[in-house]
Amino acid sequence: MNRPRTVAARLAEIRQGFWLVPALFATSAVVLAIGLSVLELQLRLPIESILPSGPAGARSLLSSIITAMISFTALVFSITVVALQLASSQYSPRVLRTFLQDRVIQSTLGTFVATFLFAMVVLAALPARDSERLPELSLAVSMSLVLASTAMFIYYLHHITTVMRVSHIIVAIGAQTRRTIDQHVPDSEEPAGVVGEVVQVVPAVAAGLVTSVDLARLARLGREHYCSITVVPAPGDFVVAGAPLLHCHRTPTAEPRQLPTERVAHAVTIGVERTPGQDVGFGLRQLADIAARALSPASNDVTTAVRAVQEAHDLLRRLATRPDPVVVVRDDDDTVRVVANRPTYDTHLAMIVDELRSTTDGQPRISRLLDEVVADLYSVALPAHRQAIRLRLPVG
Repeated sequence: MNRPRTVAARLAEIRQGFWLVPALFATSAVVLAIGLSVLELQLRLPIESILPSGPAGARSLLSSIITAMISFTALVFSITVVALQLASSQYSPRVLRTFLQDRVIQSTLGTFVATFLFAMVVLAALPARDSERLPELSLAVSMSLVLASTAMFIYYLHHITTVMRVSHIIVAIGAQTRRTIDQHVPDSEEPAGVVGEVVQVVPAVAAGLVTSVDLARLARLGREHYCSITVVPAPGDFVVAGAPLLHCHRTPTAEPRQLPTERVAHAVTIGVERTPGQDVGFGLRQLADIAARALSPASNDVTTAVRAVQEAHDLLRRLATRPDPVVVVRDDDDTVRVVANRPTYDTHLAMIVDELRSTTDGQPRISRLLDEVVADLYSVALPAHRQAIRLRLPVG
């Protein structure tokens, strides 16, 4: 059974997909080549001296460009695959998304494909007889694209060796998580959403990880069916098929109607892996994995673990000054339509502090750092979070 996805999740999947930028580059190259071929007869450019002397020379030039771009593309793809394998084995499989969403990698591949396709179209448009006029502008653009591809290739080698460093990966995870915190964790506490008795339980139609919830769509469904809706799992939680996904509650204004399972299910996206969109804990999960793998006997890289904990410290400090997020969608008359919970601060704290303390035997640097992190969090945390932090303060 196909997993349901919200419209926002579908758009985000397209926008963040690895194929989008290369596809845009390729399409633009084909359109540009066809457009120049159509306009070529109407243009007179004084650039004959730098172009091949006839169709034979032009064909030789374009054939060389096409062959070189195929080799360049294969090389870039091979380097990217190797980078993904190294990142997966050395850091964590969950950091692969960072590489796949990298715009430099996508733009480099797109530039190579665009150069290849542009040269192919121009080659097909070359005249058959020597007496006919060559597509001078198209040939000039082809050579310009070759120069651009060469520059992109040099920058790509520099970029890929930079982003593969663990410090850059950790910084990228932290920056992405900070954006998620700013978007989905409010600075002030929202009034609690009071809902009535449960009159219907909507089960999950497929097993998987909850990646996003379309609150606006659920609110519309709640108004249409005169009920309030509570989202049982939070983004990042795993649900099994048939487990409670949504609860429909009675409202004091009208008798609720039965929610259609098919429409409701598509308001909650269930995927095969966690995504950073609404999942605040996904970044902390990646940092915890990197630190735990660095502390394993196979790696024994304490410095990497320290850097991951430091980045997690900044994220936990930001969350410590904000209340546990409970998203409540209300109508104009203050009727609660949707209540969606997020993981608590205790859950985030346990992911970093509790898990890493269990793997720090014989690593005093990490033990001291975790104690310092907990003490600092306690000094800035809201009163609601201090009990969870107090339980993790070092004894004595």
